[in-house]
Amino acid sequence: MSGRLFVIGLGPGNANQVTPEANHAVADAEFFYGYKPYVDRLELKPHQTRIASDNREELARAKEAIVKAAEGHAVAVVSGGDPGVFAMAAAVCEAIEDGPAEWRDIDLQIVPGVTAMLAVAARAGAPLGHDFCAISLSDNLKPWDLIELRLLAAAGAGFVIALYNPISKARPWQLGRAFEALAAILPGTTPVIFGRAAGRPDERIEVASLAFARADMADMATCVIIGSPETRIIKRNGKPALVYTPRSATGRRE
Repeated sequence: MSGRLFVIGLGPGNANQVTPEANHAVADAEFFYGYKPYVDRLELKPHQTRIASDNREELARAKEAIVKAAEGHAVAVVSGGDPGVFAMAAAVCEAIEDGPAEWRDIDLQIVPGVTAMLAVAARAGAPLGHDFCAISLSDNLKPWDLIELRLLAAAGAGFVIALYNPISKARPWQLGRAFEALAAILPGTTPVIFGRAAGRPDERIEVASLAFARADMADMATCVIIGSPETRIIKRNGKPALVYTPRSATGRRE
């Protein structure tokens, strides 16, 4: 097959955080598939075409892009952040696995990007300085019981936890429930970072202790990072505090 398929991560939204590799892939593609706010970020040339779709149409979008690439075109599927982190790379791989055998011959290139938890962590200090994990609070594709089990297991093992998709109009209660569950095993002083739109003009970074963290401090543009019992806050005169997790661990619980 002569077609090519790029799966591109555009970072958190700041043009300076788009990698040179991603920019090269954008320059090489003819057709761009993605969630509308993401494809709208692209400054396309006259010969390039954007095809926008809704946020919950990932698999259909992936199949449509693969069909276009199979016809011999240079096609891009775009994601915010990194395409491999709760994003389009998995949908593309799923479509290829379940699709016609010839789809496996498509020239596929997955282009990494800066994911939200890295952008938020950089703004706050170094909360991911030791072991950490990422969990999506969306229960659209997995049951809430499994999400809560993973939250408790990660917190109990001393991981810093980055929460993606923390809250939405359709899912208003999950973040509050997550805080309640974690408060049963983590100290109330555990730092919680609310990083909204990191790197964009409407950026907002807030730090609260777990005891005072509230669900209404986040929206769908927020990545929430919950520290471990080892995570510390360094206060600085006239400057934002630094939140960091030491590189070594003692296993202390409080």
